[in-house]
Amino acid sequence: MSQLFLKSLLTFCAVALFISCKEEGVKIVTEKEIAVESKKVYDFLQKSFDDRVDRYPEFQTRLGIKKDYGKLNDNSPALEEEILKMNKEHLNWLIHSVNVEALSEDVLLSYNLYKQNVENHIADYKYRLHNYPVNQMFGAQADKPAFLINMHRIDDIKDAEAYISRLNGFKTFFYQLVANLKEREAIGVVPPKFVFDKVIVDSENILIGGPFDSSEEPSTLMEDFLNKIDKLDLDAETRSKLETEAKQALLTSVKPAYTALISFMNEQKERANSDHGAWKFPDGEAFYNNALKRTTTTDLTADEIHEIGLSEVARIHGEIEVIRKKVDFEGTQQDFFQFMRTDPQFYYSEDKSGKEAYIKEAVRLIETMKTRLDEIFISKPKADIMVKAVEPFREKSAGKAFYSRPAADGSRPGIYYANLYDMESMPSYQMEALAYHEGIPGHHMQLAIQQELEEVPMFRKFGGYTAYSEGWGLYSELIPKEMGFYADPYSDFGRLAMELWRACRLVVDTGIHSKKWTREVGIKYYTENTPNAELDAIKMVERHIVMPGQATAYKIGMLKIVELREKAKEALGDKFDIREFHEVVLSQGAIPLNVLEDFVDEYIASKK
Repeated sequence: MSQLFLKSLLTFCAVALFISCKEEGVKIVTEKEIAVESKKVYDFLQKSFDDRVDRYPEFQTRLGIKKDYGKLNDNSPALEEEILKMNKEHLNWLIHSVNVEALSEDVLLSYNLYKQNVENHIADYKYRLHNYPVNQMFGAQADKPAFLINMHRIDDIKDAEAYISRLNGFKTFFYQLVANLKEREAIGVVPPKFVFDKVIVDSENILIGGPFDSSEEPSTLMEDFLNKIDKLDLDAETRSKLETEAKQALLTSVKPAYTALISFMNEQKERANSDHGAWKFPDGEAFYNNALKRTTTTDLTADEIHEIGLSEVARIHGEIEVIRKKVDFEGTQQDFFQFMRTDPQFYYSEDKSGKEAYIKEAVRLIETMKTRLDEIFISKPKADIMVKAVEPFREKSAGKAFYSRPAADGSRPGIYYANLYDMESMPSYQMEALAYHEGIPGHHMQLAIQQELEEVPMFRKFGGYTAYSEGWGLYSELIPKEMGFYADPYSDFGRLAMELWRACRLVVDTGIHSKKWTREVGIKYYTENTPNAELDAIKMVERHIVMPGQATAYKIGMLKIVELREKAKEALGDKFDIREFHEVVLSQGAIPLNVLEDFVDEYIASKK
């Protein structure tokens, strides 16, 4: 939010509070008391963020800090216990050491958000083992190489040595990981069978190439390291020494780390079954209900979310039917889906030129949208964005598209990743909506603006609520429609198809984890109700299985943002300004949906 607009809104809130207090005879706190107490809380929140950052070297790197540049994160239960203790101490301080009535409006918001965060973390500690640390979506087997490749910069010899040090840390991290997997198995938390081969293949891919085998081609990590040190001004002896040390680290730490993980996964696969839902966990029903509450920041039940999904699927099917008639397609909607799924005109070629053309077009879409941002936004991010194909070593199991936020110090732009492993899963008619969701005006706008906010504690710049961020991402697919984009009816079909996909997620996620649907039933629901390729359906259902509740955030969040916008439009009439509404939505960073509603209500009142 522009500072002027934000201050006007906060001033309105402060005046309203003052009048209320005066009428009720409550003691009015002086400006000096507010300043002192607010600074005390703000400083505490900043220090608490720093204390957490100190415990996570990889997060330091993501922030552009090189404090523990040669270390990986601690992956032990001891750290989890330490964080739990810290959260309890922080909650105690927040409750007993703060005069809440003497906090400024903005610091009070930060206080409430942080207090809720630590309360949730403390309450959720009992579910700390209710997850799969390695799976086809994420896990050290893919995340650690991706972290080094995309986040670890080598600007000098010291940085190169830190990279080698991190390679040497793989063994400890992965050994801790295997211990964590065993701890979960002891309480009955074991991934379903389909997960194992995907994790094993991703792991084996890292061990292909030199120095792991006799191949002349370097392995993924070796190639990255060599490419980075080649950009340094090194003499031959120093370069040779670094290369030798990197090879040694790969052979004595990285290789045994992956070998241990592969060995354990092969063994555990024999003990796994094909039960797919969170209902199989200890207290599985309570865990899933809690997961939905955390993900959506609402009190919606699994049944309610399921019904919302069914209703939205029916509505969107109706809008797609309008497009089917508009393009004069003869046949049923299922016939139309099959046509969109298979007709060659909608797909780039699988070869290098086809993939390069896809990336080029994605860049063009984002650059075009940049020229129109002033029409709908007041604030815009300083950080730039780039488009990149998902790296080969993880493209087979990664999602079809995702976003990585820019470095806080400006050293790295935001990255929109497009997965071009299977071009049949990336139809051209979905390109617009994907680019708008992951890039602009979607996640790049939301996340870059969030971390560029001024005068808010660091935890708010880098924290998140899935329903807010993914709700904004899905809402960002709709905004361009209202600006005149999606001129091609097939692209508009793509937008609706992606919204339909998110509506189906409400049905299938709750189906699997609450109604005991099988993987196969979930896949069938997607293939019968969407135009997406079967591989899309398989990947999505398998994502539901390993990330219970997460995929419900998109549609629930979008529906709330649209609801609030319509509420503001109806209340303000001609005074409604879409730029101001978007400023209200983005100006506080990520917040729960109920808090967002409070801000929109305050915005409406201030305009009146």
